[in-house]
Amino acid sequence: MAKISTNSRKDLYIHIGIILSLITIFFLGFFFLYLPMRTNHGESITVPDLRKMNAAELEDFLDERDLRYEVSDCTFVPKVPPLTVISQYPQPGSKVKEGRKIYVTVVYRTAPLVKMPKLTDMTQRSAQMLLKSAGLELGNLRYVPDLAQGAVLKQLYKGEEILPEQPIAKGSKIDLEVGDGLGQTAFSMPSVIGMTLEDAKFQIVGAGLKVGQIMIVDKEEAEPGTVIRQNPDAGNKTRIGDVIDLWVIRPLEDTNEEPQTDQ
Repeated sequence: MAKISTNSRKDLYIHIGIILSLITIFFLGFFFLYLPMRTNHGESITVPDLRKMNAAELEDFLDERDLRYEVSDCTFVPKVPPLTVISQYPQPGSKVKEGRKIYVTVVYRTAPLVKMPKLTDMTQRSAQMLLKSAGLELGNLRYVPDLAQGAVLKQLYKGEEILPEQPIAKGSKIDLEVGDGLGQTAFSMPSVIGMTLEDAKFQIVGAGLKVGQIMIVDKEEAEPGTVIRQNPDAGNKTRIGDVIDLWVIRPLEDTNEEPQTDQ
């Protein structure tokens, strides 16, 4: 075994200097040569775009690129397949070291449940806004005969009426039945000929129709104050809200007025 001569103070200082130099060289070599080689210092990997990928594909895809992943959050997005990646961190294109973990947000495997809101008696516009805020979608609109124009009469899911507070999958489509304001069902025009003007008005309004112009005519052989003609004629097809014009024999109290005759 070699001996280090320390016969003089000078030899001691030389030996200490050699030891310190070796320690320094070892230190610098470990941190600036060995560690960079072991950790690929200065090398980086470009983060791929994982959005729109299915979570089941991520492990193999990232293993090939020396990366890892972790699901950090789940959310629901209508019309997006379950387990689809919708966001990630770090962002695509970022530079990271190998082995870096990519945090992803994916769509729920099954849609969460929400409570069905009450839409009946609301306006169509208000119902659409409430559906959106509840996480539901507007399906088909069906207009039905009803004087409540624009009002929601029924709320339906898959053809069946759905009650308020009933659980339903978020993102579901809700169909609405809405009043058309006039009605689409055609029916036969009633006859009011021979009635007094007041009775005729009562009959017309009761049928959901409107009284139009009233023409006063003179005709001696007919009873004063009675309806002798109507337009449209009785039996014609009509709809709720249509107008009927009437021709009425001048009442006795109006005999001093000039008659308005049928042209």
